[in-house]
Amino acid sequence: MGANYDAKTVEGFGDEWAEFDQSKLSEAELQAQFNNYFKIFPWEALGEHAAGFDMGCGSGRWAKLVAPRVGRLYCIDASRKALGVARQNLRQHDNCYFIQSSFESLPFMDNALDFGYSLGVLHHIPDTAGGMRACVDKLKPGAPFLVYVYYALDNRPAWFRALWRITDLLRRCVSRLPFTLRYRVSQLIALLVYYPLARASLLLEWCGLNVDAFPLSAYRKRSLYTMRTDSLDRFGTRMEKRFTAAQLRGMMEHAGLEHIRFSDCIPYWCAVGYKSAVGSVNA
Repeated sequence: MGANYDAKTVEGFGDEWAEFDQSKLSEAELQAQFNNYFKIFPWEALGEHAAGFDMGCGSGRWAKLVAPRVGRLYCIDASRKALGVARQNLRQHDNCYFIQSSFESLPFMDNALDFGYSLGVLHHIPDTAGGMRACVDKLKPGAPFLVYVYYALDNRPAWFRALWRITDLLRRCVSRLPFTLRYRVSQLIALLVYYPLARASLLLEWCGLNVDAFPLSAYRKRSLYTMRTDSLDRFGTRMEKRFTAAQLRGMMEHAGLEHIRFSDCIPYWCAVGYKSAVGSVNA
């Protein structure tokens, strides 16, 4: 594999998906989450035989709903353990192909694929812009690429960003613990922080209040299983970067994407662009 990955982060995600293989996630909740991420994806632009990739497929949860819509889906991850989970979860989809690779070692010809997406992965690698360029290079001109990266809280008030900085200090400590301890701490956070705040925001919403700015309100209708998964994801991951909408747009344009569109709802930032016929901009 190439050098654009952090070994400890890859190992951590392998452990995460082995622990939370998403088998306990309801179909309804999976569909709701999928809809949020793929809200702006141009399905109508794909033919029934379209071939594309899921870069950083993890457990295969998104691929499970993409595979029935396309001709061929390459599920790619740097973690062998994660790919094992994805194979099991996608065993009923014979149009899924599994590849262990980092961004810099994608085994495709340039300008070969009809679509691609990478959700929640590019902010966990050393060179995010380089990883995006590597993905876009493999797409045909005009093909869509969907991306989701952690936002830099650029649409949040100062107090919200200050609160995040405190939690990030905790993440830096927890993520360096052995997996058993990382897991236990993250589950305590899910039970004592995620769940109470999420359900409190749901109660406030029922009372007629706007809870968009309430911490963890995005989880108000999510299951405890999702909160437990995301708590481990959030506090157990060593490498994490965040980007403003302007920074993400700049990286997408530099990678050779045009006609870029951002989703107007959580999760932030989720955006789609189309590979320019001119090709990628030189680094």
